[in-house]
Amino acid sequence: MKKMRSWHAAALLALTVSAVAFWGFEKGENHDFQIAKNLDIFNSIVKELDMFYVDSLNADKTIREGIDNMLYSLDPYTVYFPEDDRDELEQMLRNKYGGIGSIITWNEQLKRSVISEPYEGMPAAEVGLKVGDILMELDGEDLLGKDNQQVSEMLRGDAGTSFTLKVQRPGEKNLLTFNIVRKYIELPLIPYYAKIEDGIGYINLSTFSGNPSKEFKRVFQELKAQGISSLIIDLRSNGGGLLDEAIEIANFFVPKGQTLVTTRGKTRQASETYKTLREPLDLDIPIAVLVNSGTASSSEILAGSLQDLDRAVIIGTRTYGKGLVQTTRPLPYGGTIKLTTSKYYIPSGRCVQAIDYSHRNVDGSVGRIPDSLTTVFHTAAGREVRDGGGVTPDIVVEKKQTPNIIYYLSRDNLIFDYATDYCIKHKKIAAAQDFVLTDQDYEEFKEKVKSTDFKYDQQSEKLLKDLKAMAEFEGYEQDATAEFEALEKKLQHNLDHDLDFFASDIKPLISEEIVKRYYYQKGSIIEQLKDDPDLKRAKEILSDKAKYHEILSVNP
Repeated sequence: MKKMRSWHAAALLALTVSAVAFWGFEKGENHDFQIAKNLDIFNSIVKELDMFYVDSLNADKTIREGIDNMLYSLDPYTVYFPEDDRDELEQMLRNKYGGIGSIITWNEQLKRSVISEPYEGMPAAEVGLKVGDILMELDGEDLLGKDNQQVSEMLRGDAGTSFTLKVQRPGEKNLLTFNIVRKYIELPLIPYYAKIEDGIGYINLSTFSGNPSKEFKRVFQELKAQGISSLIIDLRSNGGGLLDEAIEIANFFVPKGQTLVTTRGKTRQASETYKTLREPLDLDIPIAVLVNSGTASSSEILAGSLQDLDRAVIIGTRTYGKGLVQTTRPLPYGGTIKLTTSKYYIPSGRCVQAIDYSHRNVDGSVGRIPDSLTTVFHTAAGREVRDGGGVTPDIVVEKKQTPNIIYYLSRDNLIFDYATDYCIKHKKIAAAQDFVLTDQDYEEFKEKVKSTDFKYDQQSEKLLKDLKAMAEFEGYEQDATAEFEALEKKLQHNLDHDLDFFASDIKPLISEEIVKRYYYQKGSIIEQLKDDPDLKRAKEILSDKAKYHEILSVNP
């Protein structure tokens, strides 16, 4: 006898069948009939489960999981938002939400959430919450054991509503009580900009949600008034946002009437051509754009368009590769679906989409399009660029591998906790640009690490174990016993050695954690830029006009 499927599996199967029928019907089949048939089957399965399944059916949970699995089988960007989740959708589209304006992090040892980064000028910072504050109670409810998601939902709410929060502050004996009024939290669109050396302007653009083009225009004009002669636009880890905003910012630097993006989808509404609509602000200023693997969507439209039009030198590492466009559609009972309706193509005609979700592996996984299957396109000047796989920079800056020890220091909150101790001892520090972690400070950090009985896995030790296992398997271990023993002695844990050897990697992280306690996100960015290889390369290129124009030209 066949095993009866559980209601959960049946619901998911029915929805998956629905999805397959919707997207993968064979040529010649009656599409409308297939839709109606599968919806009727799904409706009947839910009714049968509700009537006969041994336990009570939680319709909201069961069907929601089925919907989520069906949509995820298409791509990760097609998402259903019921009425209760509309705030999440609003935050995504408008870059704002009702809350206190702070990032919280989970402390595994305490089983509590901790303030890790309050935003400047937002309620958390205004009432005096500080990084390291341990969240104890919210309106009298103990927060012990509640994860970050649960606590975050409790902290959020309609602007103007209030609550009481009790925290344990390191160094204080008694709990501190704060009365907080929520307000709309608009995340910084441009958390930092400045005129740096040699007349170079720098703008860090964090998102394309909300209305960043207005802020970008104001900042750029301010820098121009300060006398900048070239510009760096930092799009690293900018996950994108609104397509129109990317086009508007590109329009500041390219002529009116220039086609920047073409979208192609199933419907006429999904297939559009987007051109620049205004006169530019500056057609001549040299531009460098910084990108990395977190540069996605609208960020790739801006970077890729400026590259295709030979208007900027792109520097960093290959971008994420999201060439899909989403729109929202209303659903019954206040719900909304955000769904992929088209692909976008930038001026050269290429699409940067890195993953083909319509072709999955047997296990359901998907992989990036191999470089060998990408197609060559050409910029306005005739330079070669490729589709599929994000935007490849004109200048690729190799990234230094992060030492293993840093992962464990971060996991155990040792850098975070040291910064908290540092702030207790130092009521103020030098300006972010001038702050330096002293050798004495680092010695204190080392002592703190050693006092915690810190343990971590060394990559060399792991590789040695693997090598011994392979030698034993192949029958060589006995002949190499002495050599293995000698290596084991040399590779034994020496915490002092490792903390000194990797000091140049660890110190900047400590400095950043300290500086952002005093100067918020702006201070954190300033600290990151002090020894930034991408920024250094951009400054070199912009300071050498001949090299800049050579990169943007076709080599003879």
